[in-house]
Amino acid sequence: MSDVMKWSSSVLETTPRRWQELAVSLPVELLSLPPAPGEWSAVQCLLHLIDTEREVFPGRVRCFLAGQDFPAFNPEAEGSRGSSLSPQDLAGKFARLRQASLELLRQVQPADLARTARHQELGLVTLEQMLYEWAGHDLNHT
Repeated sequence: MSDVMKWSSSVLETTPRRWQELAVSLPVELLSLPPAPGEWSAVQCLLHLIDTEREVFPGRVRCFLAGQDFPAFNPEAEGSRGSSLSPQDLAGKFARLRQASLELLRQVQPADLARTARHQELGLVTLEQMLYEWAGHDLNHT
């Protein structure tokens, strides 16, 4: 397994567990505190991770494997605004979505990492770059 696959998978595998631990150990009030202007609350970060797990990163992997370009994602325009689910339920939902994504990643071969696709804003990117981005995105929102 390549380093990028090993490192990315390590982050992607642990993020759901971290969110589940946060959701059960911290009060809902703390996770839902209104953020500073231009920032997101913890629950909003978790909703964003769910959005990107459902709508963005796995779809991008499929595009790379199919030799297709992919669109940008605007979380302000396309993301969830809220949820009636508890943080624990949201963390569980995220964990289930991530499990499916990890199954998809197991199909990626080392030679696939050099595949390219065009992103509307970033231009030409490799699957390897996108996997680093995905892991970094997880760390940024946890």
